[in-house]
Amino acid sequence: MSKSLFKDFDSVSSKAWKQKIQVDLKGADYNDTLIWKTNEDINVKPFYHADEFETLPEISKSKATKWKIAQSITVTDANVANLKAIDAIHRGAESIIFNIASENTSTEHLLQNIDLDTVNVHIKCGFLSEVFTKKLMNAIPNTAKTPQIHIHTDIIGYLAKTGNWFNNLNDDFSKLKAIVKSTNQISIDLSQYQNAGATIVQQLAYSLAHANEYLNHYEAHKDTSLKEINVTFNTSVGSNYFFEIAKIRALRQLWATLASEYGVSEDCKIIAAPSKRNKTIYDYNVNMLRTTTECMSAILGGVNEICNLPYDSLFHKPNEFGDRIARNQLLVLKNESYFDKVNNPADGAYYIESLTEQLAEKALELFKDIEANGGFLSQLKEGTIQRKIKESAAKEQADFDAEKLVLLGTNKHPNNADKMKNDLEISPFLKIEKRKTLIEPVINKRLSEKLEIKRLNNE
Repeated sequence: MSKSLFKDFDSVSSKAWKQKIQVDLKGADYNDTLIWKTNEDINVKPFYHADEFETLPEISKSKATKWKIAQSITVTDANVANLKAIDAIHRGAESIIFNIASENTSTEHLLQNIDLDTVNVHIKCGFLSEVFTKKLMNAIPNTAKTPQIHIHTDIIGYLAKTGNWFNNLNDDFSKLKAIVKSTNQISIDLSQYQNAGATIVQQLAYSLAHANEYLNHYEAHKDTSLKEINVTFNTSVGSNYFFEIAKIRALRQLWATLASEYGVSEDCKIIAAPSKRNKTIYDYNVNMLRTTTECMSAILGGVNEICNLPYDSLFHKPNEFGDRIARNQLLVLKNESYFDKVNNPADGAYYIESLTEQLAEKALELFKDIEANGGFLSQLKEGTIQRKIKESAAKEQADFDAEKLVLLGTNKHPNNADKMKNDLEISPFLKIEKRKTLIEPVINKRLSEKLEIKRLNNE
């Protein structure tokens, strides 16, 4: 057909659409009936239109054709962890995340037989050591031409999570400087804010303020290596499908804005994992549905890597079956659902573009407020950040308790015959350790914990 049929029809404005909807509502109030107000203070409309944009949004920089499947491995024995990594790679993993607890871990054994030119390797340590970092960098084989080794060092994230520095502020920043000098990498963990109940706007603003503390420190000390720094954001993705797509997109925009002020690279790496906050131990197979849609949000939002959460990770020790199912979910999305065939798949969707713009604007406003009131570290020490997150978490918890926020199989349509008491290999519940801390830590907690404890006690 040589002639487009659309040219035979007049375009319809958003005003005309709204007038038609008003007629169809037959007297019902448009705002009360069709406008949805979120915890981010965003009014979600029933439709979005091109004439609502003064200028059409620019093409985003995300490359959905290049996202990688990541596998997380806890390291207690370097040889065992290495074999697990090689097996995961043979089964489809394209990136490995090693979580290391001991500084005595053998880096040579950990990396042996892994092709560092084709497989990304991420190292997350439960300690801060420039010596270990040098040992790790020295363990990279000479045969590797462009080794993809990423060291995740986030001393502020550790402070927020535990309430303490590794040692103290000056010592931690001194070691961080040495580590960054050899790696040119800084990592920002914003997943802890999501898992603690922060709103999306808070997650974005806190991650930006969190990153700004590092940039401020380097600029204040006139460190020339600032220009070479590469930043990685670790984020958790919740079940609010379109909002989570917009969150990832807004994060890239916000980082580019902040980075341009310091003259550092506006590109960043984003690694995503499904949230633990909405996962459950009862009717646990539903967790697979939740993680699938959350991974889809991450891909469409433009993350670089996704590390899926095994459906049984809350109550089972790491196991081959759970890891395999989690990895296979991503393999299905990539190889059978074709989620790696189109770059920037969310570009031009008026709803998502509008959400991205609003989330970025609100997060930037909150970020500026944090900076005007002393900065992120100052507000952590004062307890302001923790208090704001707890307020958001309490509101979300109240919505869950009132069944306004639904987790199927848990607070809606539960299977009362489901028994879990004898299937708990590890405790899925929050444990409060009484110890002295410099600040109040940011506490991660799942929505369904209170309900699950009640059900377990009644089994």
